Amino acid sequence: MRILFDHNTPSGVARYLAGHDITKAKECGWERLTNGDLLAAAEQAAFDLLLTDDKNMRYQQNLSGRKIALVVLGNSPWPLVWLHLDENATVVNAASPVSFTEVDIPFSSSLPSH
Repeated sequence: MRILFDHNTPSGVARYLAGHDITKAKECGWERLTNGDLLAAAEQAAFDLLLTDDKNMRYQQNLSGRKIALVVLGNSPWPLVWLHLDENATVVNAASPVSFTEVDIPFSSSLPSH
């Protein structure tokens, strides 16, 4: 599966998504594209999934008619995401075109140190 990481997606997640072709938005020159433009560019470039931390994207964009799957990280600080890597990988592996899933990553004031 071709996965595009939005600019706030922690790059460490890529190590836990074996077997996928992962590209960061910055590598495509898309780090400044916002929601709708980023989704359109990703679809036009034949990405299968966009991984982002933008919880508002599904409310700000009309996702009907989209071909790309959207997975949203509930929070993006690496110490929090690190605790939910298995769940994130499961959600990504199960994603299908036009699906939307948010990985629940609760914010905690007691972040582990890694």
